[in-house]
Amino acid sequence: MHIERRHRERRSERVKYDIMKPFQQFARNEASSSILLMGMTVMALIWANSPLATTYHHFWETELHLSLGGHEISRSLRDWIDEGLMAFFFFTVGLEIKREILVGELASMKRAFLPVGAAIGGMAVPALIFLFFNSGLSTAYGWGIPMATDIAFSLGVLFILGKRVPIGIRVFLSAFAIADDLGSVFVIAVFYTKQIFTEYLLISAVIILFLAIANYMWVRKALIYSILGILLWLSILASGVHATVAGIIVAMFIPARARYDTDGFIENVSRCMEEYQCPPDGCGDTVMLNRRHLNAAQAIEMACHNYETPLQRLEHALHPWVAFLIIPLFALANVGVTLSGLNAGDMLFSPLALGITLGLVIGKPVGITLFAYITVRLGIAQLADDINWCHIVGAGILGGIGFTMSLFVSSLSFADPQILDSAKIAILTGSIISGITGLLILRFGVGLHPGKSAS
Repeated sequence: MHIERRHRERRSERVKYDIMKPFQQFARNEASSSILLMGMTVMALIWANSPLATTYHHFWETELHLSLGGHEISRSLRDWIDEGLMAFFFFTVGLEIKREILVGELASMKRAFLPVGAAIGGMAVPALIFLFFNSGLSTAYGWGIPMATDIAFSLGVLFILGKRVPIGIRVFLSAFAIADDLGSVFVIAVFYTKQIFTEYLLISAVIILFLAIANYMWVRKALIYSILGILLWLSILASGVHATVAGIIVAMFIPARARYDTDGFIENVSRCMEEYQCPPDGCGDTVMLNRRHLNAAQAIEMACHNYETPLQRLEHALHPWVAFLIIPLFALANVGVTLSGLNAGDMLFSPLALGITLGLVIGKPVGITLFAYITVRLGIAQLADDINWCHIVGAGILGGIGFTMSLFVSSLSFADPQILDSAKIAILTGSIISGITGLLILRFGVGLHPGKSAS
């Protein structure tokens, strides 16, 4: 009896672990991806400043050609990453945005005002600081660089702090970072498109119409959306708009409804579970011996598939690939800066460097905290019970970790390699300062009593 009880307890522990595993895995993914991203950044800087520095640039500038019939697309390896693979990053971001709008922190006006207001402030104030230093100069086109927040790095810092940081601040940071991403995509699409080819935009509009029809008709096959997504990516690439915008657009049309609701799921699974009639000491391993048990298990698997929405399934499937392959590869291809040819003064004190660094380090926390304060004072938003204004300031400072999106916008802003390298150094400098400062503020400054009001 004692042995049987221990077996039942172990089975119960395994079930509990399996239920909690997806949530634990998600948290670990965010921290692990930020560590990998940091490692790729260091590797890129070492490679670009080693005796093999020339191989770094030659490798990523290698031309790759894609031809079909009489049509051909020729891009460097770096461009294929920035315009091709990064479309999957923006697609995943789009899925996160849609989920937050439907059921998350952006689902209602009352809940959305705080993170959306913070995101607006976190974009506007850094841009104004950048323009203060660069207005009238050739570098003024880079005003969108300090507007972005890198959600992987910022959540990675929060993960380091563990339970010292309340869940409310993680939710707030995630929500305003997602709203920030949406704003950044809008800025890229509208302000960083140099030339428009109307005929390809019309083709894109037709493809978007087919996506809308597929969504309206409740088409759940990922293959249909994949084909339409590839066609949309090609047409937007040819139109002159940055092709990664296609990722966001396709994500908006991925169905967010399951085949049946929770009641139907429970009914189906309960019916399948009736096939398992086990003795008191358990069934043991019967899946290879009992055909009814195997059929029931497969029916439960299909029920789980139909219960999970295509949006959730794609987000869950793509997140590890984006976090552990695409973003680190993007960093490896774009962060490498040859420091020997740069002037130290230009790297730190040029208008470009000051605009980016101060925009991230000062503009981000000031804009996020100020606009969050305004929304609370106006009574249109409120702080969660477990967070205080010190938490908001700390999260605002972490918002200054621009990195991925800032590097992306800088590559769209400048063609001159020397100016682009200076921008990259400023992004790294501002992101590092923001990360360390935010970590210290949240680690040692969380003793203030939480409160809802701003007064």
